[in-house]
Amino acid sequence: MDLHKNRSLIVEKEKMLLTAFTNCDIDTIDDLLHEDVVYIIPNGRLLSKAKVLQNYSSGGTAISSIRSEEQSVHFVDDCAVVAMILNLSGKYYDQVVDRKFRYLRVWKLLEGQWKVITISSVPILE
Repeated sequence: MDLHKNRSLIVEKEKMLLTAFTNCDIDTIDDLLHEDVVYIIPNGRLLSKAKVLQNYSSGGTAISSIRSEEQSVHFVDDCAVVAMILNLSGKYYDQVVDRKFRYLRVWKLLEGQWKVITISSVPILE
């Protein structure tokens, strides 16, 4: 596995995913998330891929601004583990969101395609 090439590809996939979340690009979100993704949101709830897609397509989740920092990418066999801080502004149904979160995302190479299999996030307390 060419780690340098794959690291660049994962960084690009991360940018694509963040842009898709910001633009409510359901097709790209659908394409990048694995069918059985485990998605834990900051309040501790576990969401399925179907629920994530529904939240964005209904307008229940809307991100107005997202910026990543301190991104690191680590490889374990055919998985890429991405840790980062996201500065996120938007809304989750009736809750306004404007804060920093620590995200952990795991990408897995499946049939030549990188898919997100796990997302977990926690608010950073300052």
